[in-house]
Amino acid sequence: MAKRISIINGAVCLAVGITSVTPAFAGGLERGGYNIDQLFDASPFTFQSGVTYVAPQRKLKNAKDGPGGNTFVGGTTTADDTENFAIPYVGFKGSYGDVDCLVDYSQPFGAHLNPGANWAGAQSNIETKLRTDNYGLTCSYKFDAGPGQFRIIGGGFYQEIEGFKTRNVLYVPPGAPINGNGRLDLADEAFGWRAGVAYEIPEYALRTSLVYNSRVKYDLTGTLDLTQLPTIPGNPYAGRRFNVFGSAEAPDSIELKVQSGIAPDWLAFGSVKWTNWSLIQSIRFCEENGAFGCPATGVTSLDLLYRDGWTVSGGIGHKFNDKLSGAVSVTWDRGTSTGIGASTDTWTLGAGVQYAVTDNIEWRLGAAVGLLTSGSSGQVTRGGVTYGTDATYDFGNDVVAAINTSVKVKF
Repeated sequence: MAKRISIINGAVCLAVGITSVTPAFAGGLERGGYNIDQLFDASPFTFQSGVTYVAPQRKLKNAKDGPGGNTFVGGTTTADDTENFAIPYVGFKGSYGDVDCLVDYSQPFGAHLNPGANWAGAQSNIETKLRTDNYGLTCSYKFDAGPGQFRIIGGGFYQEIEGFKTRNVLYVPPGAPINGNGRLDLADEAFGWRAGVAYEIPEYALRTSLVYNSRVKYDLTGTLDLTQLPTIPGNPYAGRRFNVFGSAEAPDSIELKVQSGIAPDWLAFGSVKWTNWSLIQSIRFCEENGAFGCPATGVTSLDLLYRDGWTVSGGIGHKFNDKLSGAVSVTWDRGTSTGIGASTDTWTLGAGVQYAVTDNIEWRLGAAVGLLTSGSSGQVTRGGVTYGTDATYDFGNDVVAAINTSVKVKF
């Protein structure tokens, strides 16, 4: 029974892992999110390492610039907005009596948009890239409760963030020694924590878990490079490179996961996650020790105007034999954009297989394909302030695909 449950659970972890990555492309800046499923592994010690490669194909069309832009000098009305990316994961889980602990590395949040400098929306974005590195320690204490075991879960994580954004600030004629672009670089590091509970009945492969991940508060610092702009009378920032600061929060989240055996060698699973993306509206940056103060909208800002995200997933796992198992799942992720940006709803179909190479080594392979739904981006008014005046564009239904592979060693 224990081996059968282990094989099925492995396939479930694979399918849930691959499908949770791809729709998260639509959910704000989320990538791998937080995943502590390895903590529940029945083996005393496990080491797991894997990578997921994601290929979103978001294409922008009907682009128009805002006032003072570059459409009249030949900016294209279409652009390929997204870049492919890889998400690594490394985790080590150990047990001592009724205590289990997981040490892991992941990249929960990130983005890479690169429509380029030659489209009509270059005032909005030329290239934006953001990544986080997350180092976590999560432990649980379990005790008997009825026919199963109850777990109390707690832990913390250290998170590093860095990124940049380049956009056109001022049109300059071709052949000029400057290009009129500006670049914002930023970085910080901070701590977060998590807490949760779980209940398991191993003989039925039943497990229910509820985990909360805290907000992560960033005091962002970096530079704003405007040296590619000419000196402009009355503008104290043009032609300079100077230090800036701002503040932002990575969102807190709550996730409920349920799985249970439903027939010999069959298991059903599902999850619901809420992510507090509405924390991120407009992030204002001011000059550090600036002699000219800070405008109400900042020297520059990142305007996202997100709403909360919801992710719902469900699927079936099956053991084919003592070495091979698999799973399929369907996931819906509610988009976070509210008129600016292209983070709309995503539907994803995922499938994965697990092969027991030996009693101690498991190899997993999974794939997913998803639909990024259509929409548009343009001017939006919030609290009496108008955003999105730098560009407008549309996008149709696009495709996102992903592949995942990982190896787990148990001892």
